[in-house]
Amino acid sequence: MTQVAIVGVGYSGFRTITPDVSYKELIYEAAVKAYEDAGVDPRRDVDSFVSVAEDFNEGTSIFDEYVPDQLGAVLKPVHTISGEGIHGLIAAYMQILTGAMDIVVVEAHSKASNILTLPHILAYALDPVLNRPLGANPLFIAGMEMNRFLLETGTTEEQCALVVAKNRSNALLNPSAAYGATLGVGDVLASQMLSSPLKRLEVASHADGAIVMVLASDDVAQELTVLPIWVRGVGWCNDSFSLETREWAGAYYAHRAAQMAYRMAGIGNPQGEIDFAELDDTFAYKELQHLEAAGLCRMGEAGLLTEEGYTELDAGLPVNPSGGSLGVGHLLDASGLARVLEVVLQLRGEAGERQLSDVETGLALGWRGLPTSSGAAVVLSV
Repeated sequence: MTQVAIVGVGYSGFRTITPDVSYKELIYEAAVKAYEDAGVDPRRDVDSFVSVAEDFNEGTSIFDEYVPDQLGAVLKPVHTISGEGIHGLIAAYMQILTGAMDIVVVEAHSKASNILTLPHILAYALDPVLNRPLGANPLFIAGMEMNRFLLETGTTEEQCALVVAKNRSNALLNPSAAYGATLGVGDVLASQMLSSPLKRLEVASHADGAIVMVLASDDVAQELTVLPIWVRGVGWCNDSFSLETREWAGAYYAHRAAQMAYRMAGIGNPQGEIDFAELDDTFAYKELQHLEAAGLCRMGEAGLLTEEGYTELDAGLPVNPSGGSLGVGHLLDASGLARVLEVVLQLRGEAGERQLSDVETGLALGWRGLPTSSGAAVVLSV
């Protein structure tokens, strides 16, 4: 089977607000950097383009019609993935596997600061017959899930708060992160209660930015770069869309997506073969839930491992060295690509002050966020 590698990455942001630029300018800046990194001309070399966008967030439909200019994709195939950022990466990956494409570009972006009614958009995504009429704020749903997760796993609120402290601290080493800070567990626990037991500082704040990646088939990749980052395995899963039929304590979607990626990558023991992980942490408890779902520890162990420092930068399994969404900022559907971006930078040895030592294989796992139970995963290696 054809192998596929990431040969170029570019990003713009990440900032809390960007009144000085449009989403097109953010994408253009990221695209220029990605093409320079890969050494390609999009008008000549790229066969196809994938845009990750949600029409309700963008305020327009058929969003792929709004990206060709800034991507250099005029008169080229372009299509939109309304999903999580890693879903878009997988779509680009599969296009190359067909043999019809050699180079495919994927972009995802966030202009969250432009959206005045994001909670209403999220609520509109609920099941229209049984769930939406209840009028539950999406954060109320997160609070219910967190409560169930703590109850069934024995995880404590203090352990969830440690995730915030760790990721916001990691973000101080990331010049692109919008929310780096030095926080203690007490600071997190004392923050505003949003939906018991979920606190304000345990929710990732939004940021604006764009990410563009260039993928290539194996022969082309080795011509373009001396350090291709190989896509060893991908996986995705959509669990139940309705609140009353989904799994509440564990992230079943993340488990299935990770297992699919491991099978493709030939990984039998993720705890021994994954050197580090970038996991969705839209809410602090989600990092712990996803850590367990991805098989990187056993059920109920994630909180204890975090408390013992096992997920710190210099420990056994670094988790979210970028700062995650809690530290970098939540980039809407680009959040998953932000996780992939960090894995690529770490594997290329380009992560600066937060660079990990002796890493060869990393996992990126994304969740599309409330109110979905939709996720995707990718295993990357040098």
